Order: sequence, then structure tokens, then C-alpha cells
Amino acid sequence: MNFQNILVVCIGNICRSPMAEALLKQSYPDRNVFSAGLEALVGHTADPMAIECMNEVGVDINTHVARLLDRDMLIEADIVFAMSNEQVRAIEERWSFSKGKVFKLCHWSRNSIPDPYRKGKPEFLLAKSLIEKGVSDWRPYLN
Repeated sequence: MNFQNILVVCIGNICRSPMAEALLKQSYPDRNVFSAGLEALVGHTADPMAIECMNEVGVDINTHVARLLDRDMLIEADIVFAMSNEQVRAIEERWSFSKGKVFKLCHWSRNSIPDPYRKGKPEFLLAKSLIEKGVSDWRPYLN
């Protein structure tokens, strides 16, 4: 399957999913990659610490604006990446038609990506590292 539309979901859409969105866009510049949050801080920019962590690897997420996940986004998406089993379940329970296309970003390593919101730089760097691994692990399946 050609996964042309890739959706990344977390809770607030200001930390993990913007970082994952940017790294997926970098890896797949020909794809439509977008993100949203289950309880998004709608209208907010990415967390300053997320921006800093991404700047350190030459990726700019300064223009990110948080959006609330909705049905239309899930319909448009060919594949959906969430950060934890709980998020996968929450998406599939609310929008049952999405079953079968929602996966943890770290599905292959069976990890969840802990929420770094309101925590220090080490937690953001851990999240970024896990996101990078998740993006890398999906490469054989997305190409």
C-alpha cells in the first residue's frame, strides 16, 4: 500500500506529534504528513523545548499550530501513528472505522513515547530519540 497521507497523534499536539510530523516530513518529503491531538491545545505553537530539540537537529517546527483530531483527518489518513497503546485504543474506540490503520509509532520496538510536556530537556530528548527510532523502524513498510 502507498501511504501517501500520514497522520501523527498525541495528546496536546505541541510536543511529540509535531516532532514526529517534522521528522516524517524530512524522511518522506513526497508525502502529506500532518498531526493533531486528542486533547489538543488548539492554536498553540509547539512547546519551546520541542522547538529547541528539533532546532538542534536542523529541523524547524516554529510554524506548527496545534489542531484537534477529528473524523475528517482520520478519513484522509492512510496510516495513523500514536504515541501509546492508550492513544491507539482511544482513537479506535471513538472512530471505529479507523481500526487497522492506527499504530504506535514505536510499534516495532513495542515502546511508548512518554509525554515530555512540562518536563525538562532530558525528557524531550528521550521523546525525540524514540520518535527517530520509530520513524526509522517504519521505513521498510512506508517505502
